[in-house]
Order: sequence, then structure tokens, then C-alpha cells
Amino acid sequence: MAVREVSVWTFRAVSVSIAGIVLLLVARLRGQSLVIERRHWPTLAAATFCFLVVWNIASTYSATLIPSGQSAVLGFTMPLWSALITWAVLGQRLGARMLAAIALGAAAVLLLMMRSLEAYAQAPLGFALGLLAGLGWAVGTLILKRRPIDVPATVLTGWQLLMAAVPITIGALIFGDGHWFVPSWQSIAVIAYITLVPMSIGNVCWFAIVGLLPTNVAGLSSILVPVVAMVSGAIVHGEPLGPLELSAMACCAAALALALMRPAR
Repeated sequence: MAVREVSVWTFRAVSVSIAGIVLLLVARLRGQSLVIERRHWPTLAAATFCFLVVWNIASTYSATLIPSGQSAVLGFTMPLWSALITWAVLGQRLGARMLAAIALGAAAVLLLMMRSLEAYAQAPLGFALGLLAGLGWAVGTLILKRRPIDVPATVLTGWQLLMAAVPITIGALIFGDGHWFVPSWQSIAVIAYITLVPMSIGNVCWFAIVGLLPTNVAGLSSILVPVVAMVSGAIVHGEPLGPLELSAMACCAAALALALMRPAR
């Protein structure tokens, strides 16, 4: 809905810029220091590019090429990428409970994808970009997890959003709408919602979770997002909510239970 009238690049340039400014203003009003030590900026830049730049552009383009709900499912393969990277690249061993949780999460994603295989075949670029978005999110999260930056989540997120705004705004000037115009109030309302809720509040919550939980556990928590989207789609748009979707929801609940609950002693 946000890109019906404006380009992907323009939409994201506006949303990340305003969200970054809002979060830093909130942090300042709360008395938090906005200073990040110089030694952390390379880490911050690398994480920002992978998560906020790659994710925002790839996921939005994917949603314009295939149905948005299907694009969301592909983007939220993030915990699966995260687990593969921590095992194959970082040499981190995964316990039996975590392996089972990841397997259940993968099963949930596959179940949600089954109705969409035809759409993926018709728009392979949308499929690839959805997976790229999930991979970028995973890599960016792992960078911050490996080299944590000890600042409040509001400050960390605000600076990352403003850093992401630089290349995205340059992209908007090159690939954007090419002329100035005022979109309809419906588009403005949708962009404002995305700026303030998912981009501002959602990202702050995510980076706070990353600071509190192991990467794999934090990633698995995001598997519930496509479930929320699926239920909302059924209520608002009358999209199917049958045995496949209910089985996927059960897999998600089981995966989170295995990842988060402590075994009985």
C-alpha cells in the first residue's frame, strides 16, 4: 500500500530518516547520551548495511513482485539463516533442543510457502529478494551480537536508521520518482504508520531483544510475525486459514517453547 504512489526508494528514504530522527529525539528527551564511541562505528556501519539497507530495499521490492504475505514469510527465514551461519561460519554448536526448534521453525515456513509455490515460480526475482532480505537481517544481527555496542537500544536504533538513510536517500535520488509531488492522504497515513510503529518501535524492540537473548533464540521469536500476518489476512482479507496454516502455527508455538523454556530438573 505504501508504494502504490511512491517508489520503493522514496518510501524507504522517508521512513528511515524520520524514524531515526524521532528515536534520537526521544532518547535525548529521556536524558540518554547520543554519543557512540568511534571504535564502534565500523561495526555499526556493517550491521546497518546488512540489516536496515538490504532488508528494507529487498523486502519492499519483493512485496511488489509477489503477494506481501508470501514475501513476509520469505523474509522471516532469518532465524534459519542465522542458525546456519553460526554453525557453518562461527563454529557454534547447536544443542538438540535448539536444533529441534530450528527444524520446527523451518517446517512452519515451508508449510506457509506451499500455497505460494506458483507465485514464486512466476516471479523468481521476488522469491530471491525475499530470501536476500532474511539473509541480510541475519548477518546484520550476528554482527551486532558478536561485537555488541553498549548503548541504549533507542540510541543504537536511531543512529542505525540515520546511517541507513544515507545510501537509501542517494538511491531515491537516482532510482526514485524523479519529481516532487504530494501523495494521497491514504499513502501518507500508511507511510506514517510504518515509520512510527514498525520502523521506530519495532526496531527498538528488536535490538533490545538481541541484547538480551542468544541470536538463535531472538531469531526464533520472529517466526511468530508471519503467523500474525496470516491471522490478520484471514480476518481482513478473507485469506485462507486452513490445515496448512494451523499446522504452521502449531510448529511456531512448539519451536518457541523448545527455544525459550528451560528443561525440567
